[in-house]
Amino acid sequence: MVAITEQTAILQKYLDLPQNGKVMAEYVWIDSEGNTRSKCKTLSKRPTSIDELPEWNFDGSSTGQAPGHDSDVYIRPVAFYPDPFRKGDNIIVLTECWNNDGTPNKFNHRHECAKLMKAHEGEDIWFGLEQEYTLFDQFDQPYAWPKGGFPAPQGPYYCGVGTGKVYARDVIEAHYRACLYSGVEISGINAEVMPSQWEFQVGPCVGINMGDELWIARYLLQRVAEEFGVKISLHPKPLKGDWNGAGCHTNVSTKAMRVPGGMKDIEAAVEKLAKRHKEHMLLYGADNEQRLTGRHETASIEAFSSGVANRGASVRIPRSVAKEGYGYFEDRRPASNIDPYLVTGIMVETICGAIPDADMFKEYARESSA
Repeated sequence: MVAITEQTAILQKYLDLPQNGKVMAEYVWIDSEGNTRSKCKTLSKRPTSIDELPEWNFDGSSTGQAPGHDSDVYIRPVAFYPDPFRKGDNIIVLTECWNNDGTPNKFNHRHECAKLMKAHEGEDIWFGLEQEYTLFDQFDQPYAWPKGGFPAPQGPYYCGVGTGKVYARDVIEAHYRACLYSGVEISGINAEVMPSQWEFQVGPCVGINMGDELWIARYLLQRVAEEFGVKISLHPKPLKGDWNGAGCHTNVSTKAMRVPGGMKDIEAAVEKLAKRHKEHMLLYGADNEQRLTGRHETASIEAFSSGVANRGASVRIPRSVAKEGYGYFEDRRPASNIDPYLVTGIMVETICGAIPDADMFKEYARESSA
């Protein structure tokens, strides 16, 4: 068996070969279960705009997105980023999934979200998402936990430093650099409350860019972790018992909220969110009821609540925002496995208003409750 160091040296010989002007474009899409998938296409040159990237397709019957007798699903590029793995002129391409009859695929939530964002672009809506996730080893055990046992109780791990308090920092640092290289608006990282749990933050991003940036950041995380032999879990309650769950706290502000006197707009938005609590919960991630129990820094899934500096509320208004009278609010209900297009989309629909030709959120909620 060839040693890993020898494998790396052998591989590097080929990675150093010139590409003769060709560009590798890794097309990324979201499948039926909210996972990223990808495959690579050779281009004759590096594109300078999204319009220069060709439409492509894949076998949707293998991803849960189409039946076997009519399996072609088309992927249309919507954004592209420098590839931190292949480097050079190579790129990563984010795509939307479309059926062959010209309609958006059932699992393409970006399309309707983009309509809402476009209709309300005058509101200049900013988002910031805090993506929590948990690391597991190749045998599906929490990464670096004692074999057959448990680490010490929660306490020293959050933003921890030192052996026994922090696990897999090399994976996290590699992901951070990959995001920066690709131009993702990653704004920070930190170790979380449960050992082997981390968080990265993306934003502020405007409108539809929020969902795009988070999906690419997730893709980069999975690719980096693959190279380290680590698995990434976005389950909101990956471990039963007295351990914190994982969320994707959603920070939101409109232009009116970010100027002096904006607190009244924040309070108005919170009132609107309270009235649509059930509708939002249907779109805030699978198995979220396991996380939103009223314990471990969460509110109960059954009732809406809000408060200043209260991490046990559904919506938290930061202390600094309450003091200054303007800023943003944080919705703490979304689970770590959310589709960001669904969450940002229904958020805009609720606080800014529905539009006639974007009813996907109601349809999705209806399917989820059936």
